[in-house]
Amino acid sequence: MTLTRRDLLAGAAAALTVPGLALAQKAPIKVLVGFPPGGATDAIARLITDRLPAILGQPVVVTNPIGAGGRIAADALLAAPADGLSFMVAPNATPTFQMLVFRDQIKWNITRDFAPVASFASYPLGMGVALNTGASNAREFVEWCRKNPSKASFGTPGAGGQNHFLGVQLAKTIGVDLQLAPYKGSPPMVTDLVGGHLPSAISLLDGMMTHHRAGKIKVIGVFTKERSPLMPDIPTFAEQGINVTSGEGWTGMWAKAGTPAGDVTRMQNAIRDILQMPDVKQVMTERLWAQPLFRNAAELDVMQRAELAHWDPIIKASGFKGE
Repeated sequence: MTLTRRDLLAGAAAALTVPGLALAQKAPIKVLVGFPPGGATDAIARLITDRLPAILGQPVVVTNPIGAGGRIAADALLAAPADGLSFMVAPNATPTFQMLVFRDQIKWNITRDFAPVASFASYPLGMGVALNTGASNAREFVEWCRKNPSKASFGTPGAGGQNHFLGVQLAKTIGVDLQLAPYKGSPPMVTDLVGGHLPSAISLLDGMMTHHRAGKIKVIGVFTKERSPLMPDIPTFAEQGINVTSGEGWTGMWAKAGTPAGDVTRMQNAIRDILQMPDVKQVMTERLWAQPLFRNAAELDVMQRAELAHWDPIIKASGFKGE
């Protein structure tokens, strides 16, 4: 059989449409993000998920079942089939603190009902202090608290999260009664810190570093074991003699327990490859104030269990009850 030029051109055109056609014909993967579009968690999730279709050869759709610190998204994952088409992206606030604080109210257990896939971003939590405290480091702030016990407090962008219990841990370590001042989000908290109406705040540092560099507040330290590459000039509390090092925030992905191992591994490997892309590293560090940090499923599982074991007694001892 002799192929004409028309036959060859028709065959080439058909070949070009096959990848797109195959992509469209595959069932889409749904990624659940329980936080608002445009927020930090959603931005990190979309930075990764926007690149998944090209690697997986399959459509990927992000949905935002917002509310309850990510618990609604976790409920949705629990209700989904374990077929490799549903995943959840969340910060550690959901699998660790929501689970421990609301343990009697939630339907799921992170280590029983969900399968870790990978974690892919890390960010330090730190403390900023108002200029009117006169403190320029952690030790000076401790002395200010001891001299001003009625004013000693710390703000957080809400109650019941890692920021809150870092303050509890800090207060116990330094032997000072630090009162919690919860806010509805970071912007009003930072505004009060800059204005000198709040002596200190514990939070992610993306909202505080601009004011720190402008000389309007002082970021006195981060609660991680080592200095962050995102802000290498900020010392850790540990190197200032205050051993509080459990302030790493992170974002990861989970599937429902029972999801085929091959689907979990395929997603894990895709995330690993995406985190090696130069543009992803640049956006994450320069725009999202997060450090690309890949942990595979096994490593995420170990870290998750260790974090639960660390915070469980601290939260119980605090007496805090989620409503």
